[in-house]
Amino acid sequence: MRLTVIGAGYVGLVTGACLADAGHEVILVDLDDSKVADINAGDPPIFEPGLEDLLDKHVNRGLKASSDMTSAVAEAEVVMLAVGTPSNDQGIDLTHLEKAARQVGEALAGRDDRPVVVVKSTVVPGTTSGRVGPILVEASGLELGSTIGLGVNPEFLTEGTAVHDFTDPDRIVIGADDEATAAVMLELYAGYDVPKMLCGTATAEMIKYASNTLLATLISFSNEIASLSARIDGVDVAEVMAGVHASRYLSAGDHPAEIASFIFPGVGYGGSCLPKDTVALAAHGRALGVPMPLLEQVDRVNRDQPIEVMRILSSELGGAIKGRAIGVLGVAFKPDTDDVRESPAFPIIELLLEAGAEVTAHDPMAIPNARKWLGERPGLDFEDDLSKVVAKASALILVTSWDEYRQLPELIVAASEPPLLVDGRRFLPKSSVPYYSGIGL
Repeated sequence: MRLTVIGAGYVGLVTGACLADAGHEVILVDLDDSKVADINAGDPPIFEPGLEDLLDKHVNRGLKASSDMTSAVAEAEVVMLAVGTPSNDQGIDLTHLEKAARQVGEALAGRDDRPVVVVKSTVVPGTTSGRVGPILVEASGLELGSTIGLGVNPEFLTEGTAVHDFTDPDRIVIGADDEATAAVMLELYAGYDVPKMLCGTATAEMIKYASNTLLATLISFSNEIASLSARIDGVDVAEVMAGVHASRYLSAGDHPAEIASFIFPGVGYGGSCLPKDTVALAAHGRALGVPMPLLEQVDRVNRDQPIEVMRILSSELGGAIKGRAIGVLGVAFKPDTDDVRESPAFPIIELLLEAGAEVTAHDPMAIPNARKWLGERPGLDFEDDLSKVVAKASALILVTSWDEYRQLPELIVAASEPPLLVDGRRFLPKSSVPYYSGIGL
């Protein structure tokens, strides 16, 4: 099929590359000319395992990028909207989506072959039919359901494993309010032998939010249990969660359910999905007159985790943080990505600087992006060499569970004055370093 994807960010780029790999002709549209040039040169503008190989394989052979939306949409059978939908506690911001929908509608005007527009962006329930549909109809002059189709196809991609998640999904959700649109979307995914869930557009939108906010809830639940465990003598939350994970309720057949990985404490969730989707759904509920106290508290618990890290650090250092050299290990919000959006490392760094610490941040992949977000400021340095961070630190805070940090015990033991390790992910054994503390301990 001829597919055009509007937006070449994490979701759009991975989606386009993977569907090209499935045999479709794909055009990625983005307003950033430098990003378009990078993609057409086979150079992914983001770090994602497996993505560069897909670009090498398919660019100029079924996959290309363009900044010309009109020509890219003109002959597409399916147009996917994969633009950003940021949110805050006031609700979701549909500015980019509505603009893209209008431009797509104008480019589709006069078509008589019933193109299908699919919303891939995460939007609160009712957005596709209530906002996107009317804009498309007004801009194109086509009639929804008869001369233009409209659907929803939420993504379930985890950064760091996004290519694998797309090529080997656990399910594909297809939201459509008419059979003809559903048939086109089923054809698009015909090569994927996995469960395909057919439903209405609003239900598909809600499935995405329910999925993300469940994961956010599990993380904040685990962190609340960790806070309590840390204040009870003899309780270690890592052991508590090992017992919880053994429950058959958290297993699918003979295989541990992936969801169990979210029932584990840490410094909090980040990234482009869970933070914004949790606050967006809570705000959407308030707008409809439905209180959402659980999700509001999920967000609050998450935002409090950096404060808990600082409490642990201060307690272990006897309150003496000012002037101390503190290494922050990991600025990406999770391992195997260079994405720093909503990274818990940022509020931790801000709190350390406010306390007068000399902060050195390390990450195997995300330092360039962290520099862009944090900028240059007194008391903050970035270091690519992990051994140098360890050598000069009074304390280390492990924020991101990069595999590279498994070498920390040998580096710490080899230091002339071994630093304290505050393990924000409970990633390393307690006995692996001389001075260890962490979440829920």
